[in-house]
Amino acid sequence: VRRSLAAGLTCAALVAVVGGAGYIVVSALIDTGDEIVASLKDAARSLSDHFGAAGTSLDDMASNARNWLGKFGGTAASGLLEGISVVGQAAAAAVLALLLTFFFLRDSDRAAAALRSLAPGAGGPHLEAVARRAFRAIEGFMRGTTVIALIDAVCITVGLLVLRVPGAVGLGALVFVGAYIPYLGAFISGAVAVLVALADRGFVIALWALGVVLVVQVLEGHVLQPVIQSRTVQMLSLIHI
Repeated sequence: VRRSLAAGLTCAALVAVVGGAGYIVVSALIDTGDEIVASLKDAARSLSDHFGAAGTSLDDMASNARNWLGKFGGTAASGLLEGISVVGQAAAAAVLALLLTFFFLRDSDRAAAALRSLAPGAGGPHLEAVARRAFRAIEGFMRGTTVIALIDAVCITVGLLVLRVPGAVGLGALVFVGAYIPYLGAFISGAVAVLVALADRGFVIALWALGVVLVVQVLEGHVLQPVIQSRTVQMLSLIHI
């Protein structure tokens, strides 16, 4: 097909896939958010009875998180004009990003020619080659991270559903989002899942939930990361280990 039509179809597919994935994740978090927060507070009270200050701090964090959300909602409701302005800016940025994507897809040969013209002497082809390899590496890393995040979320969600932990789908969505946060994301999402299991299903089920989280994390670190990222980033598997 023509360049313009191909770029337009690709942008439409991008909006459909990213928007659909975002809607699923956000809906899962909204539907189970109150239940997860309530379970965290129950877990905090249980821990405070056994560990004192540590559990009390967790209870305060859960309460503060709920208060912050309430204050944010109140501020957004009271400052309607400011809220509309923020939404308008976000929408404008999204439209601009989509337009830039369209033109970069349609006129990629012109963009490459412009990049070559920036290099001094005969270094244009080398600069273009380096830029293309860097782009492929970043693209592969993000694609691999998304695949790994999806596998982690599905595995943990299935494990929590088997253990009959409330809010399993929302916790799985939290795991998916947390996979994009280096180091802390997996720890926080896993800790939330275990605490919810502790509050609603008891100590034994919480241990099983912890085992599910640890197995998935070990699988990610020693199998998924080397195998998937080595293919998407085109890097030796041993480097990821």
